[in-house]
Amino acid sequence: MKTFDQLSVIGLREWINLPELGMVGLRAKIDTGASTSTLHASDIQPFKRDGGDWVRFTAHLGTLVQRRHRCEAPLVTVKTIRSSNGQAQSRYVIRTLLTLGDRTWPVEFTLACRKTMRYRVLLGSKALIKGQLVVNPALTYVQDKPVLISPPTTGAA
Repeated sequence: MKTFDQLSVIGLREWINLPELGMVGLRAKIDTGASTSTLHASDIQPFKRDGGDWVRFTAHLGTLVQRRHRCEAPLVTVKTIRSSNGQAQSRYVIRTLLTLGDRTWPVEFTLACRKTMRYRVLLGSKALIKGQLVVNPALTYVQDKPVLISPPTTGAA
């Protein structure tokens, strides 16, 4: 059996932070079947700032207690995503820092309505590859809950 010493093990669900958006203590579901990560958002409004494309949105956090957090982030692109049931949908894509355990790296998120889903954040395979992570689906919350080390520098509203 081969081992991969440079890779960290995570479970099927993990605690994450999105520090540039000022969001801490989010429960994320790991979805190796999705290539792109997704963040539950509503009231999505594209706008211009200093000649660049940006997007303003309301992020929805928590499942039992609903919390809303207004965010702004540079717009990376608009992407057509095909869901597991075959429906195509255009989604805005942002890139922001993600903290999981003691690691922080940039991840692209599509913004989509996930109000009927248990988890408001999905981490797809591209984020796992870039973070050098492997998933043990028999485990949950393997990594310590990250803390917000410094105040957000960009993207918070």
